[in-house]
Amino acid sequence: MEMRQLEYLVAVAEEGSFTKAAARVYVTQPCVSAQIRRLEKELGQDLLDRGGRSVQLTDVGAAALPHARAVLTAVNSLRNSVDDLTGLVRGQVAVGSVASSMSLSLPELIADFSEKYPSVEISLSEGGSDQLIADARSGRIDVAVIGVSAEPPGGLDVQIIADEPLIGAVSHDHPLARRSSVGAEEIASHALMCLPVGSGLRAASDAAWAAAGIKPRVAYEASDPRVLAQLAARGLGVAILPEPFVGANTEHLHPLDIQVPHLRGRLALAWRASGPISPAAVALVEYARTVLV
Repeated sequence: MEMRQLEYLVAVAEEGSFTKAAARVYVTQPCVSAQIRRLEKELGQDLLDRGGRSVQLTDVGAAALPHARAVLTAVNSLRNSVDDLTGLVRGQVAVGSVASSMSLSLPELIADFSEKYPSVEISLSEGGSDQLIADARSGRIDVAVIGVSAEPPGGLDVQIIADEPLIGAVSHDHPLARRSSVGAEEIASHALMCLPVGSGLRAASDAAWAAAGIKPRVAYEASDPRVLAQLAARGLGVAILPEPFVGANTEHLHPLDIQVPHLRGRLALAWRASGPISPAAVALVEYARTVLV
């Protein structure tokens, strides 16, 4: 019996899929399947029912799962205790980030952290704020960079790392390109291009619109601010973007101040408020807070 076999069993049980479990533990699907088959052969019992649309635990597998989790927890605690005594930080950290990172250079941060802690392996994925929040709460990722509105998400500790205005961006031949600002009522008459519902920056802008008593017409949505910028540059409407992003693309975009109070974008570093967090994840959080705040 090997530790990785227990890890793979837990992953398959929680994901309900060999493919998703393989992605979670960073190996191929055949590798996960083969190792669990070996574990089942050693125990002399099937642990998983593979006959349905999703993989389910058998009765034996359900009885074995708590013990597998307990073994993994005990081994991790042993490693953490040794690492604490020796001052060594090692392990894996799963980081998730929204695409709209504003002025944050996450690759540079990760590269500098890896140089400082070469024994820590980091995986990076992108997603919407709502999904990243759920993944951080469940422990699927250790640290998340999320967009937040005025009310921080429950179940997580957060550190605000960027708080910047959201402004309009239009093409240089757009009717509004002759202006430097636009009022709340007028912006409601133009086609807007925004990040999708579920992103923190969209929640912040929607709250600002509501507080101003307007309901803008959102014509296009995209999760990548670069796509919004490209649409705006083609004259399709007004893109709502972080001010630094627009400032870096003035060759193709004209910045437009929108006279709506509290129209700002906030990014936060987030991690679980309760439950286990590995020394490697703690080190990344502390390093990021030191560098970014």
